[in-house]
This record gives sequence, structure tokens and C-alpha cells, in this order.
Amino acid sequence: MSSVTYDELWRVAQTSLTEIIQADTVLQGAKHQKDRKKAHDIVSVLYVKYILACNKLERCYDQVIQPQKRLLIKKSLDATLGRVLELKHELVNIDLSEHSYYDDVLIECGVMPQEAEIRVPSYYRRDRIAEIEGRRRFIEDILRNLGALHEIVVPRKITESQAIRLIQAHERARQGRLRYQFMKEVREMKERSTTKLEVEEKDETSEKFAALKIQKVWKGYITRCYIRKRRLEEMLLIGMLQPSQVITENAKQAEKLKQQRYEKQMNFQQQYETLILEATERIRKEKSAIMEEKIRSEIRNWIDTYFQQTGKIPDLPSAESGGSRMIFSRQGTESTVSKSTAVSSRESKKSKRSKSKKDSETEQSEDETDLGFKSIPSNFLPELIHANQEYQDVWKDKDESANPMQLPYRNMIEAEKTREIEDEVRLVVDQTMRGDIEALQLALDRDKGFKGKRAKKPQKRIRRSGKKNKRKKEKDLTPDRTTESLFEELLTQGIIKLHREVSLNEFIGEKSFANHDLRIKEKDPLPTLGDIRQLIAEYCILPLGNQILRELTPLVRSVLIAGPHGSGKKLLVNAICTELGATLFDITPANIAGKYPGKSGLIMLVHLISKVSRLLQPSVIFMDNAEKPFIKKVAKTDKTDPKRLRKDLPKLVKNITNEDRVLFIGTSNKPWDGDPKLLYQTYDKVIYIPRPDYGTVSFVWKDLLYKVSCTKCSNSYLMNCIFKESRYIIFNLFIY
Repeated sequence: MSSVTYDELWRVAQTSLTEIIQADTVLQGAKHQKDRKKAHDIVSVLYVKYILACNKLERCYDQVIQPQKRLLIKKSLDATLGRVLELKHELVNIDLSEHSYYDDVLIECGVMPQEAEIRVPSYYRRDRIAEIEGRRRFIEDILRNLGALHEIVVPRKITESQAIRLIQAHERARQGRLRYQFMKEVREMKERSTTKLEVEEKDETSEKFAALKIQKVWKGYITRCYIRKRRLEEMLLIGMLQPSQVITENAKQAEKLKQQRYEKQMNFQQQYETLILEATERIRKEKSAIMEEKIRSEIRNWIDTYFQQTGKIPDLPSAESGGSRMIFSRQGTESTVSKSTAVSSRESKKSKRSKSKKDSETEQSEDETDLGFKSIPSNFLPELIHANQEYQDVWKDKDESANPMQLPYRNMIEAEKTREIEDEVRLVVDQTMRGDIEALQLALDRDKGFKGKRAKKPQKRIRRSGKKNKRKKEKDLTPDRTTESLFEELLTQGIIKLHREVSLNEFIGEKSFANHDLRIKEKDPLPTLGDIRQLIAEYCILPLGNQILRELTPLVRSVLIAGPHGSGKKLLVNAICTELGATLFDITPANIAGKYPGKSGLIMLVHLISKVSRLLQPSVIFMDNAEKPFIKKVAKTDKTDPKRLRKDLPKLVKNITNEDRVLFIGTSNKPWDGDPKLLYQTYDKVIYIPRPDYGTVSFVWKDLLYKVSCTKCSNSYLMNCIFKESRYIIFNLFIY
């Protein structure tokens, strides 16, 4: 697709975002809603619409090549993702369930459930592809030197009966080739003995007859091909045949164009960075002195005007509040604080404090009586509004006919760098002018006969919204060791492992189509595998892929994935690591058995995992058989000492903060064996993978063996069983 296509897609996304932001702003200021059904309807509409806009922005950011557009698209995309995650947690609080269903909203928006499933941004992995591949090569080299690389690539084992069938097939083929060669020689001998050396005379009738025969055969052939093609098209149209799974030439060409756009993105980004450096150096060299003199003159004129009007010397606003820029951006200067003001404002402060106390008491009383839903103030809505306004001001009506190649705009770079350098110069000028104001104030005080020094008024610091869970400063047990040496040690011990490269889409499953109606009937249906896939993306992948999202969205430190054996738990762990390009730490009891023995060894193990996982973030700390550390009674045959991490696991999870892109994931097929209280203390979220429903099984069979009607007879079978049986059937059909 061309750049015009993605510009139009961006326009559609921003138009929908404008409407969503207006509705979201109304929600932020709305009163408490006691009716959970109404609260669910309000939030789910915003949730679905934000996801649809987010998917459009993700496609735009992936393929737009103009670097300045990509900066704004990424800003909008990250803010939209953050708002989606905030609304997801609000839906969980409203529905009292990890899974929410909103079929009525999907019908209203005219979309399928698959379209309302949030996509993992490709830039999570693509922007770090060199780092990810380099780390993987490093791991493979170390494992190869240790002779342990063969543990990762395991050849497929076959049974004795399969081996016999394979040998029989090859032996039959060998005998068939020999028999064919023998019969061919016999036939050639017969033909040589019966061949007559007769030369027929050519005539015009025989040539015409031959031409007609060739035409007849050719016309019949092309007609049959045409009829066969029309029949296939008709069968595909009415759904009697599945579409071909073979990649077509059009798909290959589209993928080729996609890669070409990626290359253009990199080239244009390099050009953009070069232009920025050149513009910064030139503006700083040519205009910084003029800017400094202009700002200094403006401040002096302002001080003189203020002194002429009030007889007082004003105070310059602090750097945190904007400095001298705030003076010229507001209407008047009467609100400016003067150092020479002698009138105290204690009475006004007391009155304000008393009013604020009364207001807070009334608000608390209202909160105690009203237990309805109230939207939490968003950390991302202001950024969304700012990005949307920037699009409206700069890009919406911009004429790009003079830039068909989508190169960086030099005039925009010049304007942006001029503002930045002006801010830098203003900071320096403000600092010097504060000294001049101090000197002027002292001179004025001496003239008025004031003795002594005036106390400086402390400047307020602007705090960033959003809570941060600060981690206590831990003692570093390995202060003299490099990250590479710690990484190599854990890799040698088998704690850090290579994960299998799989995408989240390989966790095949259909979205639910009946759970919304069942919820209306006050039933609690099991989720489908498609719902599980979206939940994994929202809790495990999206927050860890971006530092800002991790810091400002509700914190999920740990996730327990429970389900029967073969339901895809480890596939999901590998998919999380693949989508994030994360480092995998395996602390399964069987894997750490015999490693770092003793109490001091256990302390060192926990320290290394905690330290290295933060140094190599994003990181996933994985534990299989997650119930074993909290099991009540250990079997006598179990020599892995599963209770070894019983006390340290909750501490390890608790030390994960918003600043750490680290996630602890446990998998279990027997979670009931562990102490429920300790499990819920360790894991923030529990995701249960149920047995596949009819829709998922039908989807899998269509993908694997769409010619055979096996959906009904394999209903509730596990995915692993279906995959094994399908491969077994295909293998037998291939042999015979």
C-alpha cells in the first residue's frame, strides 16, 4: 500500500480518537454509578473503541515512513495502549472477573470479536531486533561450548512400528524402480524387432489433419482448465472449500513491499537525525546570542514596568513552573509574588485550609455512603488530548504534494530546535536575572532603611502523577562483577535458558460468542482460548514492552497460568518471551535442584536472579509446577526440594516495582495441591486455561484437516492431543 493509504488510515484513527476522548473526558468528571450494568456498558464502549483505534495506529506506525509522523503516531499509540490497560482493570473491578464480554458494543460498532482483539505492537520486537539476535547468538555460543546446545533442538522420535513402515515403503519403492527398468528394456527390445523402415510421403491432407488434431486437444485442455478454475472459485465463494494455505505470489509481493518500507524507515530516520544535529549546531551558533539578549531585554522591561506600577520588585517564577516564559504567557502580573510585600497571608491560608478540610470531610462522607463505580483519573488521557491536538494543528490539513517521497520536513526541524535552544538559553538567562533581582531587592531595602536579609521562599516541586512502588535499597552481593559475567554464570548453571521462538497468534483459539448472553442470565461461563490469548497480551506483554506503560499502568507483578497438561501453558510463556524479546529465567524446582546449595547459596541465587533480571529487562522469571513450593506434604520420591523457595518467592515478587519490566510467571496443572493463601499472596493474577470449546476445536480442524469432519467427535479434546493425532493420521496417509 502507498503512503496515501496509511495517511488516510491515520486520519480515520484520529477522527475516532477525537470522539472517544470527548466521551472519556465526560466519564472522568461523572458522578458515582451504583448500577454495575450501566457502568459496564459505559466503560466497555470506550474500551472497544480505544482498541479499534489502537490497532489502526499500530498498522500506521508499522508502515508509515515519514519520521516526524511516526513520532506523533507512536505518542498517540502508547497513550492509547495505556488507556486501554487502565480501562481493562476498571472492567475487572466492575465485572468482578478477569474476563469481560461486550457483544452488544461489537454489534453497535459493526465489528467481529477478532477485530476487537488488541494487537501486540510490532515495534516491541522490531526496534530491538539487533539486541535480541545478538543476545541469542551469545547464548547459543556458550551452550555450544558447554555441549548443551543439542538439548534445545531435539530430533523427532518414532516408534518401532513407524520405523518398520518407513523401511517397508522404501523397499517397495526400490523394487518398483527395478521392475520398471526391467520392463522398459523388454519393451525397447520388442519395438526394435518390429519396427518397419517405411518412409511415408508427406501430403497436405495429413498436415491439415495433424493441425486440426492439435487444435482440438489444446482447446479442450484450456476449456477444462477454465471450467475447473470457475468451479473452484464458486466453491470458495459459497464456503464449500477452505482457502489455500499456500502463500500466493500476491502475498509474497506484499511482504516484499513491507520489508522495503522498513528499509526506507531506517534510511529516513538516519536522515532525520542528521538534519537535527546540523540544525542544532547552526541555530546554537547563529541565534543563541540574539535569543539571550532578547530574553534579557524582555525580562528587564517587565521588571521596570512592574516597578513603575507597584513600586515593588517582582519575583521570577521557578524553573519547574516555566520560568520567565510564564510571565509573558499570562494576561497580567498582579498575581506575581513580590519579595517586598510585607502583608502576611496567614488568615487567607487558614480560611483555605479550613475550607479544604470541610470539603474533604464531605467528600469522605459521600464516598462512604456511595459505593458505586467512579472512574480513576487517567495518566494517559492528557497525553492523548495533547497528541490529538498536535495532529489537528499540524498534520490534518497539511499539503504534502511537494513531498511525495515523504522525506523529513526541514522547516519543522528548524522550528522545533529553535524552541528547544530558546528554552535552554532562557534557563541560563533566568538564573542570571534572579541574581540581578536579588541585588536590586537588596538595594531597594537599603534605600527604605530595611536591615537584615530576607528569607528565601522555598520553591514548590511539581510531582508527577501516578503512584510508584519504591523498592528498598538492597545490599549488592556482587558489586565487582560485570553484567556479562553474571549472565554467563546463570547461563552455565542452566537458570537462563533459550526459549522457543513462537508468536502469540500460534496459540490457536476462537473468541467466545455465547458468554455475553450467559452473563446476562447471571451465569459464570468459562472463557475460550481466544479470551485467554487477549488476557495474556493485556497482562503480560503490553505493559512490559514499554517503560512508560509499565510505570503508569496498574502493576501486575506475577501471573499464574493454570490448566490441564497439554493445554498450551508453556507455549504462552514462550510466546510472551518472543513478543517481548525477553530473557527467560527458569527457577523450576527440578531445574535449580543441587545448584547454589545451602542457605548462603539460596541467598546468592535469589540475588542473582533479582539483579540480572533488572539488568537484562524485559525479563520473565518462570516456574513450572508452581504449586510445589507451597505444597503441604512433599512426596518421599521427590528429591528436588520443592519448598526451597517457599519463603523467598513472595519477597522476590514484592520487590518488583513499576520501574522494573520484570514479570514472574508460574504454570501449574495441579494448583489445588498448593496452599491457596500462599499462592494468592505470590500471584497477582490467576489465568485458567479451560478445555477447548466447540468453536475452538472447529477452528483447529479447519486449519489442520479441513477435509475431514472431526469436530464433533473430538469436542473437549486437548490441543496437544489433536496436534499429535493429526500428525499421526497425515503420516499414515503419506506412507500408504
